[in-house]
Amino acid sequence: MHANLDRILIDEVTLKKRIKEMAQEISRDYADENLLVIGLLKGASYFLTELTQSLTVPTQIDFIKASSYGSGSISSGHVDISFDTSRNISGKNVLIVDDVVDTGITLHEVKKLFQNRNVKSVRIATMLDKKERRLIEVIPDYHGFVIPDEFVVGFGLDYNEDYRNLPYIGVLKREIYEK
Repeated sequence: MHANLDRILIDEVTLKKRIKEMAQEISRDYADENLLVIGLLKGASYFLTELTQSLTVPTQIDFIKASSYGSGSISSGHVDISFDTSRNISGKNVLIVDDVVDTGITLHEVKKLFQNRNVKSVRIATMLDKKERRLIEVIPDYHGFVIPDEFVVGFGLDYNEDYRNLPYIGVLKREIYEK
């Protein structure tokens, strides 16, 4: 375990097992359909890779970079889209993939943006769901784990660009992010 963590919240084996189960659910729901998976950079990259490797439906992948956090640990309330999808998504089944639904602000805005582009359908898959932090009602169609309101890192989640490469989800020590 990394020295800056209080504890491991979700170990690697449990995490990857649940992601495979999610892929089975998604594949069942999109049977006989094509799917465009759009990941929110950078945090969703590990989750998106693991998830899409287990999908059994025809899948294309793209990315968008949208955030309401910047370099801090508290949402600014404003969503900044610094990199948009590179394709026409009109008429597509879009699955937005994110690492964690927290306040709901970013996913709400991204989903609205895609709906305005005349997609066939748009759903959300998230690795983690922090329901108690929600400021805007966003209910993921697929979620891995509901977690408490703790600052988590690993498997793509970061604090100031550190800890993304941890193969599990860990709780960051409070003194690290409250400097």
